Amino acid sequence: MCGRFVVSQQADDLTEVFEAEDDFPDWRPNYSLAPTDTIPIVRERADRETGAFVRRLEPAVWNFHPSFMKESKRPQFNSRIETVATNGLWKGAFAQGRCIVPMRGYYEWTGEPGKKRAHYLHGERELLAAAGISTARRLDDGSWQVSASIITREARDASGEIHERMPVYLPLDEVERYLDPAKLDAGGMQAMVDFLLEASDRVAPTIREYEVDRRVNSHRAIDPHDPTLIEPLPAD
Repeated sequence: MCGRFVVSQQADDLTEVFEAEDDFPDWRPNYSLAPTDTIPIVRERADRETGAFVRRLEPAVWNFHPSFMKESKRPQFNSRIETVATNGLWKGAFAQGRCIVPMRGYYEWTGEPGKKRAHYLHGERELLAAAGISTARRLDDGSWQVSASIITREARDASGEIHERMPVYLPLDEVERYLDPAKLDAGGMQAMVDFLLEASDRVAPTIREYEVDRRVNSHRAIDPHDPTLIEPLPAD
């Protein structure tokens, strides 16, 4: 987890919920976001002209790639909460590159290869706020690319019945603390980890799951903008 997720909201809906400016006008709802896809994130960064911190909805590649990291054949799309504050790959971004990854829900699979059953996990509301980390690097053409990873934790309740890991979800009314752009020292990072665990403990019991059509198993063979991908299978 988490290897595929859903964002069904329009950009206007996301900017309203998170009180953010829209820097992702081309965003379209997507029901099958996979690693290396461009996803919407919410983060606070200093404005280049005024220096004031501004919260924005912006695009990021779902494959965490800091400037010091060489090219990797394996996408880095999840960060474990157990090591996000101490692992050299993640801790710099956790200290000052925190972001929220909005999602409606995510997929997990059970069963044997070739016969895997697809499950859709979601919250009580249509929007979940997953804790993430972000970074930026300059590409060969001189442009900047933002990339991100979703923080995961030991699964609880419905998610634990399907997979041992789940995203770290925050209550929507508590994202303010996580998005604070202030750089954290070692003690501050540990305090933030403790906060994430406590806050996500309150969201985890609200996660529910149902089985969906196995056509979602093949990311390349489906239309990611098809909302029927998250429709539950009919009862037998």
